[in-house]
Amino acid sequence: MAASSTANPRATARPAAGLFFPQRPHLKLDTHGYSAAILNKIVTATGQVKSHDLAAKVLQVVGEIDISGRHVNRLAEEIGLELAAARDRQTEDYVHHRRQPVTVPAPEVVAIALDGGRVQTRAAGQGPGVHEQQWKEDKVACLLTLHGETFAEDPHPQPPRCFLDPPKVDEMVREMQAHHGPRQENELPQLTELGLGQPAPVAASTAPTEVEADDQPAWPPERTKQSRTCVATMQDCASFGKMVAAEAYRRNFQAAPRGALLGDGSVWIWNLQAKWFSWLTPVADFVHPLTYLYVTATVLAASVAERWQLYVGWMTSCWQGRVREVIDAMQERLQQLGPYPGPGPPALTDPREVLRRTLTYLSNNQERMNYVEYRKQGLPVTSSMVESLIKEVNYRVKGTEKFWDRPEGAEAILQVRAALLSADDRLTHHIETRPGSAMRRHTTRQPRKAA
Repeated sequence: MAASSTANPRATARPAAGLFFPQRPHLKLDTHGYSAAILNKIVTATGQVKSHDLAAKVLQVVGEIDISGRHVNRLAEEIGLELAAARDRQTEDYVHHRRQPVTVPAPEVVAIALDGGRVQTRAAGQGPGVHEQQWKEDKVACLLTLHGETFAEDPHPQPPRCFLDPPKVDEMVREMQAHHGPRQENELPQLTELGLGQPAPVAASTAPTEVEADDQPAWPPERTKQSRTCVATMQDCASFGKMVAAEAYRRNFQAAPRGALLGDGSVWIWNLQAKWFSWLTPVADFVHPLTYLYVTATVLAASVAERWQLYVGWMTSCWQGRVREVIDAMQERLQQLGPYPGPGPPALTDPREVLRRTLTYLSNNQERMNYVEYRKQGLPVTSSMVESLIKEVNYRVKGTEKFWDRPEGAEAILQVRAALLSADDRLTHHIETRPGSAMRRHTTRQPRKAA
């Protein structure tokens, strides 16, 4: 027998019986030693609360699971990347026509709403602190199955009450502007930049009379049970479009007799609609034109009453499909204001610049603002479902002091969050169907540094 090359008597091979346990795969134990039930609790907790450290505290108090926030992070990232890999395989199979036969019955009405959020990132490998911070866009899709009728006449010719309530409208516009993060090119100034407070209530006579709810037909369409699934990613628009198309195919959306694709008016959304969802009716979410109209009326009006009168008139015309009238009225006002008097480009809050940007938005989306026809077809006209979904996603990935320095970490937590927000219980299904491992991962203790 040759002499040992080390003086450490413990530097011997581990016993073979300690390397594996034959029942581990049957018990669904992974390499970390957690059962599927415990792993599901850990990943669900970190997907529902603001941070991994907070999830570790909740697990310790509620579930009596002693785990560190760093280890929660590793587990969530591992599961999230598995979900992303499964999503990408499904997408590639769809794009390259290796599609599995669809067994889901055809929905009655479908709706797909697309939008983008904002998350803060920083450069990795720079040590403590925030380095090269910037906003990046995460893209989210909400896919819904609906139930609703079609109509011979417009089922809701007057705007809903929520669009005729001054405080609610002001709050809605402020939330919409805050949700989109830093202002993008050709967007309007925020109400906070205009230095305006809440609008004073106005007389009810300034608003059109609305039909009572009991006399209205069954519009808008209602969501069916377990109708929502979500797609989220940090990847580019082209990749995102393929992911959403694959998910729509899996749910048999293409067999629905009626459907809508809703967006905020961004060009990239309509490009995806033309390429992947030409069988859906493109609809510009009504709340976004409403926002443009309200801010424009705020800039042009000399009083609160005039602002509200302008807004209600324009908004009602758009709701009733008379977008051309609004465009003509704004072009006339723009001519009355004349050229910008100062040197250089006009200020963002200048009425001429606000009018120009609003006219550009309305002109580019006019053909997707035929709301009377959409209501007659029993289709939704607002993307409130994805707006609320964006807020739910942002609750986990966005914060004033939250920065992502690893793209795969942000992508992984987006998959966990999207799985939790989907009604098909896909996170639990994925964890329960993961193969167990006969091996358990052993960590090597690092030697202590000399004092």
